[in-house]
Amino acid sequence: MSASATGVLLTGAGKRYDIVASFARLTHTVVADPSPLAPAQYAAHVRAAVPLIEDPLYIDALAAICEEHAIGAVLPLTDLDIEVLAHARAAGRLPALVPSPDVARATYDKYEAHLLLERLQLPSPPTVLPEHDLDAQHYPVMVKPRRGSGARSIHLARDPAQARFFAAYISEPVMIQRAMGGEEFSIDCLGDSTGRCLNAIPRTMIESRGGESIKGTVIRDDELIELAVRTMEALVVTGPATIQVFRDPDIGLGITDVNTRFGGAFPAPVYAAHPGRTYPELIVALASGESVEPHVGEFRDGVTFTRYYWQIELDGQLRPTGREIVAGGPPAPRG
Repeated sequence: MSASATGVLLTGAGKRYDIVASFARLTHTVVADPSPLAPAQYAAHVRAAVPLIEDPLYIDALAAICEEHAIGAVLPLTDLDIEVLAHARAAGRLPALVPSPDVARATYDKYEAHLLLERLQLPSPPTVLPEHDLDAQHYPVMVKPRRGSGARSIHLARDPAQARFFAAYISEPVMIQRAMGGEEFSIDCLGDSTGRCLNAIPRTMIESRGGESIKGTVIRDDELIELAVRTMEALVVTGPATIQVFRDPDIGLGITDVNTRFGGAFPAPVYAAHPGRTYPELIVALASGESVEPHVGEFRDGVTFTRYYWQIELDGQLRPTGREIVAGGPPAPRG
């Protein structure tokens, strides 16, 4: 990476037009996505078609983009390539803002994540595999894929017979985790290149759809903030992460997921951050080699977000036509 590298490369952008647009407002932004129909790529300055993640040439393609466009930070917007990018970062090939390969691998596998959290003395709900003694578990439990995303194939089991049925029914490796009671929260965090937690912003989970938060309120909760900082720094997370937590009335806090990327509720920490300290702004500063000091707890609480849908018309060559279904684009919200 050259001293003048300030651009940002986003991989697997999919529908996250809000994330891409936020970076494009700040710096030269490139989206690399194998799908020609990924809508978020049209918010970037440059769209780059790349091989599929499993292709041996995937990292070569990203490295060439970084060289051509003076990229100072590579950020995944999906779970699928975090570990691949982590290995490339460890090898010095990409300036990827991702954790170590071991942490990337463990957090992508929910059972391995549970074991890792336990080793680090971080709270995780009781979790077992189907071959363990299911009769000895506390019910109800959640039966879910170890590498699931988007709330896919998650089932509530009220007794051992149901747990065995769903474990056999789901056509991929699963785990069985105590169904947590109480309220669910997410904490949106950012770590610098050394793994220091720069900020941790908790929010409620008012509504989720397909496993992605679409409504929530930023709250000030010192217990959640402290847990998030401990988790980020124990895992030495570089870049964004979303930590999902339940506060169970019987067993207290339990971490159910650590996603080392931006979460669905990306707008929440952007709205809540003080001026100049949104996560995209801090990432652009890190990309340019600036040092950013931790400012944990410095944000505005009480901010609520609610997400909605919009679209892009493409011509026969998949180029944006510029036409909108409402003249002038999305209208400003009315008070």
